[in-house]
Amino acid sequence: MPGDIAAVALIPAAGFRQLGPAITLVPEASTREVTPARSRGRRNAQEAQMQNLTIDFIMSLDGYGAAEGWPGWWGMEGPEYLGWLEELPDKDYPLLMGATTYRVMSELTAGGEEGTDVLNGVQKYVFSSTLEEPLGWANSVLVREDAVDFVRRLKEESDRPLRTLGSVSLCRSLLRAGLVDRYRVVVFPVITGATGQERIFDGYPDVRLDLVESRTFDQRSQLLEYVPMVLERPPLG
Repeated sequence: MPGDIAAVALIPAAGFRQLGPAITLVPEASTREVTPARSRGRRNAQEAQMQNLTIDFIMSLDGYGAAEGWPGWWGMEGPEYLGWLEELPDKDYPLLMGATTYRVMSELTAGGEEGTDVLNGVQKYVFSSTLEEPLGWANSVLVREDAVDFVRRLKEESDRPLRTLGSVSLCRSLLRAGLVDRYRVVVFPVITGATGQERIFDGYPDVRLDLVESRTFDQRSQLLEYVPMVLERPPLG
């Protein structure tokens, strides 16, 4: 599995590169939180209408989104997992990604990588200061302004929910800013201590997670979906 990108996209395709996947807890009285996409007081009408943003990752048990020398999905994708990908209602939602993810995925799509063609018709927002317009991948919009400001406004203006594709750094920034409503991971039963690349959670703040969905695929891979709450300090801090 190539190590070009840390996060792994949840795309119904077999064998494409690993790219480098949210739930709500009521904080204890001693815990101060940085409120995510919802205010602690009464939400106004505009906030109530904001679209959800889901971060998607697949990873090894030790938190890597990619590993050198391994096949896609670490060779452990099965019919239940692939069937779930096909049935995902959000597979046509607009995508947010960084420059590295864009380069890798656009090349795979242009090269005819199996399954990646489904992304051609999806609206894509690409955050980069190095890429140049026009972007060659269909339905891709280059965004040069601050990602947090842009995504906050997009959540208010979009007519559909949003999701990320790969882009570990971008996802970390959006999580820190409290813009993430769902954090979804699929954990594959492999430890890549010797070959793992792109650790997903390095540099994260402390985050409380409320589990809203879980599922086991093919008796080996585990889906975990959470609502995240970014903490200003630990409960005993």
